[in-house]
Amino acid sequence: MEVLEKLKILSDAAKYDVSCSSSGSNRKNKNGGLGEAHNSGICHSWSDDGRCISLLKILMTNYCMYDCVYCINRSSNDLPRAAFTPDEIVDLTINFYKRNYIEGLFLSSAVFKSPDYTMEMIFEVVRKLREEEKFNGYIHTKAIPGADKRIVEKVGKYVDRMSVNIELPTEEGLKLLAPSKNKESILKPMGLIKAGITQSTEEMKKFRYSPKFVPAGQTTQLIVGATADSDLKVLRLSEGLYNSYGLKRVYYSAFIPVSTNPKLPVIKSPPLIRENRLYQADWLLRFYGFESRELLDENKPDFDLTLDPKCDWALRNINLFPVEINKADYNMLLRVPGIGVKSAMKIIQARRFSSIDFYDLKKLGIVLKRAQYFITCKGKHYGVKSMDDEIIRNHLVEKPSTLGNYQQLSLFDQVSIEDKCIEIGGQF
Repeated sequence: MEVLEKLKILSDAAKYDVSCSSSGSNRKNKNGGLGEAHNSGICHSWSDDGRCISLLKILMTNYCMYDCVYCINRSSNDLPRAAFTPDEIVDLTINFYKRNYIEGLFLSSAVFKSPDYTMEMIFEVVRKLREEEKFNGYIHTKAIPGADKRIVEKVGKYVDRMSVNIELPTEEGLKLLAPSKNKESILKPMGLIKAGITQSTEEMKKFRYSPKFVPAGQTTQLIVGATADSDLKVLRLSEGLYNSYGLKRVYYSAFIPVSTNPKLPVIKSPPLIRENRLYQADWLLRFYGFESRELLDENKPDFDLTLDPKCDWALRNINLFPVEINKADYNMLLRVPGIGVKSAMKIIQARRFSSIDFYDLKKLGIVLKRAQYFITCKGKHYGVKSMDDEIIRNHLVEKPSTLGNYQQLSLFDQVSIEDKCIEIGGQF
């Protein structure tokens, strides 16, 4: 099989791995135009210093020994199969890099023959790139669950980032949909990567030129909606991963039905709004000081799809509001809907010089459409007269007629423009 045909098959198969996000665009060139957009192949990621970088995103192979029900590459699925050799991936990476198409490589793989065999193939790619080609670009690879500890450690010395995809949030889900996998085999490489990063960090404090181990950290991916697991279970797992394994990021992927197995839910479209709410909640865990038990509990195990998690939390704790914008401490400001991390810092800095009024908040970029119900400025409240949570909720929830004015993409039919801005900008 020609390399170009392999590239077509294996870059397309890689688009389901959101732990390194694809652009999602697929657009053909027109007469007289310049360039095309593909929803796979070249994707974008972000380095530690915040730079957006282009990556060649491919699978080593889509031959797989496992038959996970939810996976398009499952062994029982009848689809074109291909496998790159390490030399072919190295050549593609170097040639793409020299043409300035990419700044790095994202290499994943189905499990071919055995976890050790697959991990050895990945190791050979990164070794050749670093040692023979002297490639200093960004490299993100998978750590295959079940692979030997020594191979994972060898790969970790050559790459910037590694990820181990958990996929299903509970052990019960694994038994149902991916019986060949188990919780221990997934968490073990995560522990190895964390230990390697910790050891490398300590050695670098003593020895300036000590080799780095996965310097950009590790990530994982969770599929949402393939099992009956609640948002509470998903969020608790994410919180545990951040606290126990020091993950840089948990990615959430709305379940895409790629088969009609009776063990899978019957859905018309992926649960994208639920995925969006989990990303927003994840942001609150990482940057706003929230804990999962504050956002959800056994009595309310799933997020409200009509409101973002921070607004929902504020309405359930309406007794804490309104807060005076000139007196509230930084942590309380972060809990006000419409005030993000940067906005809270601006408020703290600005009020050192003078008291802030409602119009000053506009200049600071506060999302007053939400914040007005939960704050006072110089003692004056600009929201509705009553602090009744139901009344405020009615003002915050987008009306169906309003939503209709913003419908452009079917993927976000029920998500407001403001929600999209929040997800992109990270300001809640």
